[in-house]
Amino acid sequence: MDYRQNINMLHDAKVEMNQKKLDANGVILRTVNDKGEIETRYHGTDLSEGKPTYFYDIDDHGFIYWEEPVPFTPWYPTYGNKAVGPVEIGRNFRNWLEVHPTIIHPASALACGWIGFIPFNIGWPDEEYPHELKPLQQKYNIIYSGIGGMNHLGPDVQIGLQLGWGGLLNKIRYYRMVNAPASQDFYQGEEDTVLGIQTFIRRHVEYARELAAKETDPELKQNYLEIADINEWLIDNPPRTFREAVQFINHFQTFDCMYNSGGGMGQLDRWLQPFFKKDKEAGILTDEQAIWYMASLFYNETHYSQIGGEAPDGTDLTCDMSYIILEAMHALKIPCNVALRVHENMDRKLLRRAVEILFEDGTGVDYSCAKGLNEGYIRNGYPMEIARMRAKVGCNWTALPGVEYCLQDVSRLCMVKPFTIALDEMMELPEEEYSLEKLWELYSHHLGISVQTMKEGHDVHARKHGKYKPEIVLNLFCHGTIERGLDCCDGGVDLYNFTQDGVGMPTVADSFAAIEQRVVNEKRLTWKELKHVLDTNYEGAEDIRLMLKNINRYGSGGSLGDKWAVKIRDLYVDLVKGSPLPNTKYNVIPGMFSHGIVEALGRRVPATPNGRKNGEGIAHNIDPDPGFIRNGQAAPTAKAVAVAMCQPGWGNSAPLQIELDTALAHNAGGIEAVENLIMTHNEMGGTLININILSREKLLEAHADPSRHPDLVVRVTGYSAFFCSLSPVYRQQVVDRILAES
Repeated sequence: MDYRQNINMLHDAKVEMNQKKLDANGVILRTVNDKGEIETRYHGTDLSEGKPTYFYDIDDHGFIYWEEPVPFTPWYPTYGNKAVGPVEIGRNFRNWLEVHPTIIHPASALACGWIGFIPFNIGWPDEEYPHELKPLQQKYNIIYSGIGGMNHLGPDVQIGLQLGWGGLLNKIRYYRMVNAPASQDFYQGEEDTVLGIQTFIRRHVEYARELAAKETDPELKQNYLEIADINEWLIDNPPRTFREAVQFINHFQTFDCMYNSGGGMGQLDRWLQPFFKKDKEAGILTDEQAIWYMASLFYNETHYSQIGGEAPDGTDLTCDMSYIILEAMHALKIPCNVALRVHENMDRKLLRRAVEILFEDGTGVDYSCAKGLNEGYIRNGYPMEIARMRAKVGCNWTALPGVEYCLQDVSRLCMVKPFTIALDEMMELPEEEYSLEKLWELYSHHLGISVQTMKEGHDVHARKHGKYKPEIVLNLFCHGTIERGLDCCDGGVDLYNFTQDGVGMPTVADSFAAIEQRVVNEKRLTWKELKHVLDTNYEGAEDIRLMLKNINRYGSGGSLGDKWAVKIRDLYVDLVKGSPLPNTKYNVIPGMFSHGIVEALGRRVPATPNGRKNGEGIAHNIDPDPGFIRNGQAAPTAKAVAVAMCQPGWGNSAPLQIELDTALAHNAGGIEAVENLIMTHNEMGGTLININILSREKLLEAHADPSRHPDLVVRVTGYSAFFCSLSPVYRQQVVDRILAES
């Protein structure tokens, strides 16, 4: 079999499928409701031009475009419009898996695809939501509170690799009998989920045999028969071979993503290394086969996983599978969310190969920096051995596999709105009280209220979420959940570290710096004149706007902006770490990460003194704004230094995002220079690096007409995506950075 040809076919199929989804204006799934009517669900639609235009500014999920109706009727016995609690959710999920279409791509080594997220509503009863927090959430622009957030913890998929689906079912039934809880709801929901999964796999066995019976090509026929045999074994049994292990993981990520957009996985290379080594020694597996199997896995869905890194004792984890995974990504050339864990004693050959692929493909892995993450995490009271076990399993975040509930990457605290509120409040005081000190005092006060509002929301989530919206898939892959009969949010695991991600710090830093330089020191403007141009959105005052913008900005080195950035970082970290959640007393870890929501947050923020106009986006992550330094060629290094300097420092990340023009990257030292940048940022305490090395001309062409480059892949902000799938707003963020830095 020509494995590389199969991988090329998967690449082409992915691009074609992506275009179908875009052309269809976002049809994910059509279902038949209880009235016999066909319902269409959309995801990520933009109605700004009066018609649905499909963009998805999130992970490039691998769901298959599916036009046929699926005979499924949701079961909502209690609330009529949603499934609430493990029994209702488990039964609906089981029913859905029993009718979900069977999908096997002829070029894939694996069975099963998925056609979209679950077609039934789940959630909290409305009366249980903390509506009393909404006024403060609205005032402080908290539009991502994390309340009701799903999936953002790290599973331990090794539990499933050791037990198989049949073993997981036996485990549920055993602890249900031993614990004999008064309420059987938790176990009933988990049992229904596994039974649905087994039916789903069994139906794919039958489908693979049907395809084999019709197939005349002997290689395709054999592939279908092998897929059938593998999946038949996996209905009840744990995997024995490398291909079976990859198929099991493919099942896991299918069900996890289908259930409310799960996406975290873990240390993929180390999980698969024993299977790989055993089959290689037995002579039943080649490297080319292994690359094809991994490409088939990434084609179906690209969960967040990690390669490399450190064992608890600090030894390097690089293995054969680390390289196989890199080569599978390189061969397939579609969005893929794999991170390389960088540490001082890592195998530099693995880093070199990752950077070579980055130069060849324009994108690749992102780089999770061990030093800053580990040294920060131990400040929470954990030993270094535990810190090293954390794996990158999300856009910006790491987690301990199966033992830590952290709800990362779903709460965004807008750090800019408290600033504008503080400025408005100060300007209502007598003029003699106007001062930087007073503004800082008021900003500290309002940022504190915002942080506390977020904590109160997390506290409610911790107390209620497991009861109403359980992690019905990930509970299977945690240590303690099944044994205790408790959801992982509700005492089922041992460690609880909630997180808060601040957004917009550079906007606030440059605003304070502009006031200090132009109003206080140089007296180019009075406080009232500043307030007037802000209130009028710089109308007729472009010269003043540029004067405020062109100050010694954050990132330029030894600047007023740098001084304020550190001061704001310290304030934010102190507020987050100053107290646990109010009732549960769970620990809270500060991070600074925006995803791409800087435009959404900016829409409700008035003009700011850094030259930003009303409604424009706020700063991305803690990266200095594009154009922060006059010599654009020095921007990557200066940016890396600034981001390392302003890390929150407690084990949550604040990523560095770099876009380099291809020609500039080669001229500035090429592969070696990028390697050095990565290792230096790690040594300085950075936590995560996302890099694109792209042709400026190609990127601009794709931005003007995405159809010209339908398979252009970029790393957006911790996740990987087809550039053509992004909305114009998200595409512009990438374009702005490469124009400013090249």
